Amino acid sequence: MHSKIKKYDPAVDKRFLILFSGILWSVVGIMLCRLAVYWLSQASRQNAIWPGLAGFILAFLIYRFGFLKLVSKNTDRILSKEGKVCIFAFQTWKSYLIVVVMILLGIILRHSPIPKPYLAIIYIGFGGAMILSSLVYYLHFFKNLK
Repeated sequence: MHSKIKKYDPAVDKRFLILFSGILWSVVGIMLCRLAVYWLSQASRQNAIWPGLAGFILAFLIYRFGFLKLVSKNTDRILSKEGKVCIFAFQTWKSYLIVVVMILLGIILRHSPIPKPYLAIIYIGFGGAMILSSLVYYLHFFKNLK
């Protein structure tokens, strides 16, 4: 019975899982930044420059003091596994819960009365940090091609 279930296990090479993680983080980061840039494009130039700059600074801080540690833990965990790894193992199950909470928070914020240029700071912050973090996944992927 166990071998029949194992047959349908969506397992992939761990190097592919690292690449998949980087692509996923890039796509989500680009989506967040794209939305923020759209919001800022609707504001006057003076009302867009400072939130954009603040978003870039926030992105670096989130990357450096939050996501960099998370990416390191994820890559270490993935690389420590033997053989093929389930495609859903690019992050821990606890992290999936955090993702759901962040998506819900994003929906709530987008529909809140908070002015979009201020929300753009948060979206550029998290989106930019995700893009920077995806670069670390790509570095691990190319480093472990052997």
